[in-house]
Amino acid sequence: MINPLSSSHMVNMEFISNAMILSFSILLLLPSASYSLYQKPENHIKTAIFVTGSFEMGPGSIATKTFENIKFPKGHVGIKSFDAELVDQEGNSIPSYETYLHHWFAIKYHQNITMSPNPKLRRPEDAFFQRNEGTCNGGILPHYWGFGVESRGTTSKIPDPFAIEQGNPTKIKNGYEEKWLLNIMVIDTRGAQDKKACTQCRCDQMNLPKDFYNVTRDIHNQKLTTNYKGGLFCCQDNLQCKQIEGFQGSRRMVSLRYKISWVDWNIYQIPVKVYILDSTDKVRSNGSKILHDCLAEYTIPATGGGGDSPHVQKANIPMEKGGYLIYGTAHMHSGVVNATLYGQDGRTLCTSTPKYGTGKEAGNEKGYLIGMSVCYPQPGSIKIHDGEILTLESRYKNEFRTGAMGHFYIYLAEELPQ
Repeated sequence: MINPLSSSHMVNMEFISNAMILSFSILLLLPSASYSLYQKPENHIKTAIFVTGSFEMGPGSIATKTFENIKFPKGHVGIKSFDAELVDQEGNSIPSYETYLHHWFAIKYHQNITMSPNPKLRRPEDAFFQRNEGTCNGGILPHYWGFGVESRGTTSKIPDPFAIEQGNPTKIKNGYEEKWLLNIMVIDTRGAQDKKACTQCRCDQMNLPKDFYNVTRDIHNQKLTTNYKGGLFCCQDNLQCKQIEGFQGSRRMVSLRYKISWVDWNIYQIPVKVYILDSTDKVRSNGSKILHDCLAEYTIPATGGGGDSPHVQKANIPMEKGGYLIYGTAHMHSGVVNATLYGQDGRTLCTSTPKYGTGKEAGNEKGYLIGMSVCYPQPGSIKIHDGEILTLESRYKNEFRTGAMGHFYIYLAEELPQ
């Protein structure tokens, strides 16, 4: 397991962030409650809105931040939804053509209650990730919830009586407590010479340090080469997109506002497990052990052929454990055509399609990806079997693109309502 709080944290977090910044800000809590039609009367859905600590951004600036020990429902609960968006210091939604939400990830970790506040005295076993059930290696895609620019229009709601179980005291090691962190990447594109290239984190559109390729390491801890044309590593904290000469713009404070709905856990809830699959997964074996080498992002080459046919990134992913499909959707970037998950027999399990904006208001920005469709199969109608090999295909327009992502989220239940 990777220790998110150790002195070597910035290396071990791999792709998630190259500059982790702690924040124990006071967060805003606005509780409300509504009753579910499908649960017993004594069970009710609670909803709360929280806001992370704020950080300053100016035209062209890039922020990669991690907020640890965020506000999260306490106790043994079942999470029904987790949604987020960017807001300014007044709480107003920020449109994507001004500030682009590249991604946000909510990650669970367990921390020793006696851990020293001094980073130099912390031990590797003092804090470690509790990742989702997905197949990716190490610290790649360990989160439970997270999207990007499509966040406002992509629902994370789970139908009754299913929920994502958290805070189960029997699954927390004695002397530890369960906590959550948020990792986010935000790109201010105001005044950028090329907004599209800026949001794709193209290295030649960034004001990179002169020694960038001499010191930057990739997800395998190898020196980044000049063949790397764009992606997460060229969108590090405090870097900046190249600006139009003479452009003037104000600086402002930005936060991530997130809303969580949950129920207190009881016998009426049915747990689902979260799997995040990646279309870059290069599956290989070491004897009887299956290894997954997920890259989290990829580049669509300039010589991809063009034309009307989309570029297809494909992975064949064996599932050690299966279950009944309850929810499915994809995390993609602008330019996406769709993403589809297939069963071993070729049956379509879920296709997630994009919605693009047509206006100017936040959540409907013209030309921007504003949502991905979600699959809600009739519970019990689609079953993924233990050991089944799934095929994930992510499709983008066939044009040069860097930092493309093809992540597929599925929630699987091992049992159904009686």
